[in-house]
Amino acid sequence: MEGIVPELFEAANHHAAGEGAFHTFKAIDNVLILACGTSYYSGCVAKYWLESIAKIPCQVEVASEYRYRDSVPNPNSLVVTITQSGETADTLAALRHAQSLGMKHTLTICNVMTSAMVRECKLAYITRAGVEIGVASTKAFTTQLAGLFLLTLALAQAKGRLTEEAEAAYLKEMRHLPVALQAVLALEPQIIAWAEDFTSKENALFLGRGMHYPIALEGALKLKEISYIHAEAYPAGELKHGPLALVTSEMPVVTVAPNDALLEKLKSNLQEVRARGGVLYVLADSDTHISSDEGINVIRMPEHYGALSPLLHVVPLQMLAYHTACARGTDVDKPRNLAKSVTVE
Repeated sequence: MEGIVPELFEAANHHAAGEGAFHTFKAIDNVLILACGTSYYSGCVAKYWLESIAKIPCQVEVASEYRYRDSVPNPNSLVVTITQSGETADTLAALRHAQSLGMKHTLTICNVMTSAMVRECKLAYITRAGVEIGVASTKAFTTQLAGLFLLTLALAQAKGRLTEEAEAAYLKEMRHLPVALQAVLALEPQIIAWAEDFTSKENALFLGRGMHYPIALEGALKLKEISYIHAEAYPAGELKHGPLALVTSEMPVVTVAPNDALLEKLKSNLQEVRARGGVLYVLADSDTHISSDEGINVIRMPEHYGALSPLLHVVPLQMLAYHTACARGTDVDKPRNLAKSVTVE
């Protein structure tokens, strides 16, 4: 087998290798992603990749909802579960429900090789993020995104929709990710300055567009989880359909602003916030021509990263939640009322 597919996926029972995965990928005609919490948001990013790069329809479902509703099964679906622990009760139940409906092509993206999820799925991609002690997932989320991007490339290749040149370019970008992420981590002093502003706040809005909308959702979730600040995320285009009513000088608005096809639309959304006296905190690519001004705080990302941009933009949002929580004196690793592995319904 040529290309990247044989290296990507191994069967949970170790009896089938990448060849089996390749034939499964050729047979399926859509993808159903089942996950909870942070893992659900990684699946939402993957939907954009799968449909734009692999040209495969993708549906992303909250596992605890999918298992209890009537749905129309497709036996040619690839059912993808995403879970850090591999023991998440709702995701396991959703997988079993999908299997009971006749959907037998299953794959998990998981961080624990010995978990129930790996045992119950035919194919597995182990993220190997290492043990993650904190309840709020960080490195596990990043590796989930990396695994989902590789899945996208593998499916695109199996369907004959990935040229050798495109594959080489994408893999080159992935190999450069460690260097790119180090450059993002170097922004930490600027993130700490933002966190000082957030310490006294009790509410925040997060905005994103396209594949960065799920990253806004993830940023809001992290702030909620560990700093206990109420935060919501919206697609920036939805701002005028309701959330704009919340914007005041006391409502910080965090915006993910990569230099992509939606940038000009996003700039218009930012103007709407400023016109209502809102204070903006913008993660902008270096060539977006968005500058700090009164009411606009800008951190410039080191470089624009195309399809892989979500992996870079989520890191400053994770650091913002971390430093805000530290400043407020909350337990970063063990937030109240939460458990690391949700093994009950």
